[in-house]
Amino acid sequence: MRIRGVAQAREWGAAHPRAVDAGLALLVQAAVTMPFVVPRGPELPPATWQAYGLTTLTVLPLVWRRRAPMTVLLAVLAASGLYRLAVDGPGQPLPYQGLVCLHTVAMLAPAWQRAVAGVLMLVSVPVSVWLNSRSARELTFSLFVFGAAYVFGRLTDARQRAQAVEAERAAARERARIAREMHDILSHAVSLMIVQAEAGPVAVRKAPERAEAAFEAISATGRDAMDQLRRMLGVLRDEDGGGGRSPQPGPAELPALLDRVRAGGLEVRYETSGEVAGLPAGLAATVYRIVQEALTNTVRHARARTATVRVDLSPGRVTVLVRDDGRGPRPSPGRSAGHGLAGIRERAAAHEGTATAGPGPDGAGFEVRAELPVPSPAEVGER
Repeated sequence: MRIRGVAQAREWGAAHPRAVDAGLALLVQAAVTMPFVVPRGPELPPATWQAYGLTTLTVLPLVWRRRAPMTVLLAVLAASGLYRLAVDGPGQPLPYQGLVCLHTVAMLAPAWQRAVAGVLMLVSVPVSVWLNSRSARELTFSLFVFGAAYVFGRLTDARQRAQAVEAERAAARERARIAREMHDILSHAVSLMIVQAEAGPVAVRKAPERAEAAFEAISATGRDAMDQLRRMLGVLRDEDGGGGRSPQPGPAELPALLDRVRAGGLEVRYETSGEVAGLPAGLAATVYRIVQEALTNTVRHARARTATVRVDLSPGRVTVLVRDDGRGPRPSPGRSAGHGLAGIRERAAAHEGTATAGPGPDGAGFEVRAELPVPSPAEVGER
């Protein structure tokens, strides 16, 4: 709960940087006000309104710290120097304004500005200590806190850069996932429609009732492909990633998929064990897509009469097996085997699983087998 609250606060801050800067300036203003409101001894400089107004002038530039970090640093240094030389007012336990400015320059400014800021600090800190107490202890402490502010600024910049790189990688992975989904949808639908359309003329002459069934299967396959593509494009149009994301197909949709394949003339047997309906959504979609792509390869390449689909769920693992009695995909010399089997392996690897494809038992037919680990409910919650 606490981690989620921190993440939400960071998201809000990223969306409202001006509000964050204004709030930080108010916080610093509250800190520098303390010496003016606490009781002061008669031997200490008086807390006048003139001194307080000049102190506020050193804080005000912080509101623009992100837009012009180096300019704000110079303004704060100038106002602080004026306060030190022209007004004999209360001192501050820490140079809050300078620390914030140096941290911001280290986080946002280019390298040459960071170098200039470092030189300014190395000059201004000793001068300020000499004007104040001429204490080696204060000098050491001041150099330490300013150095820490600079280091933390550079670490923040490194973290933000790493987050940006990870966001780009995540976007690339999402684009690759969508490309695989669209490839699977189109490849499967078009392959079935071609097979059914090629069988249509023969069925019209010899068995008109089969021709009618083939045309209905073509229509159903096309509608299903359009529905899936519409959901996929809806995800792309959903800019804020909200409720526009429709559920992906899973094992519960496999019977309908197999019915469409059977309508093309391939006899398919479906076997299952375990409560596959309880799989996590991402893993369930992967099981569906692996079966879909394996059957697409069977329809396009295998010249098979029968196929068997089996999904077994055992403790911590789900096994997907698609086996046919055909000849399997055999790319001709100089031609690629296509993206289907490679996509199956990529989908399995995305879930830390494995996928193999090759001849069936005793070299007959062709089979695709995927072994996918099933995360525990605790692991699903962490993701």
